[in-house]
Amino acid sequence: MRLAYSSNAYRKFSIEETIARIAGLGYEGLELLADVPHAWPAGLLPQRKQAIRDSLEKHHLQISNLNAFMMNAVADPRQPFWHPSWIEPDPHYRAIRREHTRRCLQLARELGAPSIQTEPGGPPTEGQSWSAATAVFYEEFMPCVEEAERREVFLLIEPEPGLLIETFEQYLEFTGRIGSPWVGLNFDVGHAYCVGQDPAEWIARMALHTRHYHLEDIAASREHRHLVPGRGAMDLRAVLGEIKRTGYKGWITVELYPYLDDPDAAGREAREHINKIVQFAI
Repeated sequence: MRLAYSSNAYRKFSIEETIARIAGLGYEGLELLADVPHAWPAGLLPQRKQAIRDSLEKHHLQISNLNAFMMNAVADPRQPFWHPSWIEPDPHYRAIRREHTRRCLQLARELGAPSIQTEPGGPPTEGQSWSAATAVFYEEFMPCVEEAERREVFLLIEPEPGLLIETFEQYLEFTGRIGSPWVGLNFDVGHAYCVGQDPAEWIARMALHTRHYHLEDIAASREHRHLVPGRGAMDLRAVLGEIKRTGYKGWITVELYPYLDDPDAAGREAREHINKIVQFAI
């Protein structure tokens, strides 16, 4: 297991300063936010891509994953992270999500990121059935699957409370129709906890699908609000122990996007807590 920190906690900083700060905290990797102000693909010039490469090399960081979930650049007034979704009623509007995802796959290939993750279909509209929503999702998603296969970059779906795919069963049902080795799971342990699925019980069951982990803590209320590891009610020692038992060798990214005011302190506390418990995990 290798530990990274998501740059989405540093939305008040440039990507160069973010890379320097995350490296200064002792993390091995960085999850790159494919959004403003860090790496919005639609407006990222070759010089800026090279600047990211140079900064990563200077600070000895690797990219754990490319976050293609958030789309603050579009500035949808309903919610700045998951709109436009894969299942917007307007086909021209949901095409923005599709084309953004394709650009992210290309960017991941150019920067050496092994994977990107995307939102799991978005929030269903009133009266929209599961079958109708997943049919739209599938139609929009498949061109991106083909792009992932061409680029040899993993395209990961991240189940999310309140969105179309919330649970692992729903993930398996949807991806069972796809059958591509380049489609996988971004296993967010806090999201599983929020929807009543004990992440420690699902890690081995989803190991063949999981290509990347997000790690945070969640309060006992199961409210979907990311907390610094150690501040919530989750048994993260059990979670990390189960991940180790599967033989997983990839990245675990700490995701603390609510901590914009002091991401350094949050990231430092998270890393210290994880390092403290991981030696006792198994």
